[in-house]
Amino acid sequence: MSKPEDALAGLGHGRCLVIGEVALTHDGSVNLAHAFVDAIAGAGADAVKFQTHIAAAESTPSEPFRVHFSRQDETRYDYWKRMEFTEDEWRGLAAHARDRQILFLSSAFSIEAVDMLERIGMPLWKVGSGETSNAMLIDRMAATGAPVLLSSGMSAIAEVDAAVARVRSHGAGVGLFQCTTAYPCPPEKVGLNMIPFYRERYGCWVGLSDHSATIYPGLAGAALGMDMLEVHVALSREMFGPDVPASVTTTELRNLVDGIRFIEIMRAHPVDKDALAVEAAPLRNIFTRSIVAGHDLAAGTVLTREHLLIKKPGTGLPPGRLDEIVGRRLRRAVVADQLLAAEDIEGFIPTTE
Repeated sequence: MSKPEDALAGLGHGRCLVIGEVALTHDGSVNLAHAFVDAIAGAGADAVKFQTHIAAAESTPSEPFRVHFSRQDETRYDYWKRMEFTEDEWRGLAAHARDRQILFLSSAFSIEAVDMLERIGMPLWKVGSGETSNAMLIDRMAATGAPVLLSSGMSAIAEVDAAVARVRSHGAGVGLFQCTTAYPCPPEKVGLNMIPFYRERYGCWVGLSDHSATIYPGLAGAALGMDMLEVHVALSREMFGPDVPASVTTTELRNLVDGIRFIEIMRAHPVDKDALAVEAAPLRNIFTRSIVAGHDLAAGTVLTREHLLIKKPGTGLPPGRLDEIVGRRLRRAVVADQLLAAEDIEGFIPTTE
């Protein structure tokens, strides 16, 4: 199977789906969007994700900026308009992702966007935090039969309950991201506790949509066995865009992916401590210690603690038998640093292993 198919097959089976979120950090440049595809694929992620905005279908010209970050756009509507790609341009990005063997995903923010992305081909749908209560949009996505991944950043539990139920009413698979709408998100608001909570409550795929601008929540979530991770990505923290402060760099994404895969291998291989001790047996002789003579001792010497030292290697009597030796007589003379053996000591009974 190709890597994208492997990534989908791994959902819910111990392999975390890692999604590199470009969002709108391409700033309306198709060429830059293609550069993100290469960078995110090169970092080892399973998917590259964009946002598909069609200004006239989702916004009014009076929509305000949450933060007026753009010197180029007078209104939020103007910004959405500038972020639009044509269907052929989206197809080109999807084809590029396939060539790089990663999934192409894009969050749709209108029915028209869903229609276009369905024609291009969407293996999964992602519902942004602001759209979790958008019943029409969720119905349209779920009706395609492809799984729907919901973000919970702006939703109380009752709204999440309703959204999960709505997706399932169409017979579609559902995943749920713990998400906190803060850019960047501080550690005390990441909400790792929601991963096991959502898994128990809904029995669905669970994960993090992380805006912390660090790799730490993703690694922690992997240790909890989450199924999916979405993390914003920037080519550099000097880039322009409202999501850059909440993004990891592609170098950090590579470290994050490597760390997640390492954690997955650890989780998949619980160890038998006794078996590991057997494997380590050849090293015990090197790293453990034995009871040795502290200095030259004549035959017949009654051994005291002052006569004895504990030194490497571990091929003689083990330190744990020191109390059994103290008070016994030497059967023969020994020299300083000589490892004591059972036959050197009167009445000493060796153990058999």
